[in-house]
Amino acid sequence: MGSSLWSVCLILASLGSVVLCATPRRPVDVPFGRNYIPTWAFDHIKYFNGGSEIQLLLDKYTGTGFQSKGSYLFGHFSMYIKMVPGDSAGTVTAFYLSSQNAEHDEIDFEFLGNRTGQPYILQTNVFTGGKGDREQRIYLWFDPTKAYHRYSVLWNMYQIVFLVDNIPIRVFKNCKNLGVKFPFDQPMKVYNSLWNADDWATRGGLEKTDWSRGPFIAGYKGFHIDGCEASVNAKFCDTQGKRWWDQTEFRDLDSFQWRRLRWVRNKYTIYNYCNDRKRYPQLPPECRPNRDI
Repeated sequence: MGSSLWSVCLILASLGSVVLCATPRRPVDVPFGRNYIPTWAFDHIKYFNGGSEIQLLLDKYTGTGFQSKGSYLFGHFSMYIKMVPGDSAGTVTAFYLSSQNAEHDEIDFEFLGNRTGQPYILQTNVFTGGKGDREQRIYLWFDPTKAYHRYSVLWNMYQIVFLVDNIPIRVFKNCKNLGVKFPFDQPMKVYNSLWNADDWATRGGLEKTDWSRGPFIAGYKGFHIDGCEASVNAKFCDTQGKRWWDQTEFRDLDSFQWRRLRWVRNKYTIYNYCNDRKRYPQLPPECRPNRDI
């Protein structure tokens, strides 16, 4: 996505030059309350460092979560998250965007907990017009419980890119020419949550949450939103084509990013719905050969 252009723009800007290219701003970390509010179980959210860092707690009574104050139609969204350490089987730590309509659009990061010593599974999914079932799963190349890592979504009219520490792990392209719906006219809120899903999260529900190890705690910081804020009923973005994430160089990955994505696919992917012929005897249109998604 134009990483070399980003570097040139940042250098020119630092020298005081007039920069005409559509350079993205570095993510600006703001206090939690600037963009977000708790969603439920307010007493299960703990605040630190003046609201620049929070913890979500899950116990046998309830989980908790938070959501953005505004709704957004396209943008770049990211969060530093440190996952539940130790035995986290049955728990799900989620970071996602979702619209509020019945045939909703949704862009999901879901981190599936596991027994002590077993790796987390990162599941991504994309819903368009109320239809999901586009799961991909990977193992991460690091232990996400030891330190904070940045998880990001870039969403514009051309593609949705999932990134981990700025490495693309998945791309969902706009394939409207193939009859595939793409999220383009339903603003979404940003959500984060920690909840119990031991009916499916770990080994298909075989491993249950061990409540004696609770409360389970996930940490969040780096609350970054750079999007086109809109009412929930808006059908277009009034700054369409004017924001950095909406420029030509962000319509596709650059060659370096494609190599990184292939590295993730080859080494860390454990499930891709496009390869599940039992579930999909007829290949979904966006999964056709030579389609990169």
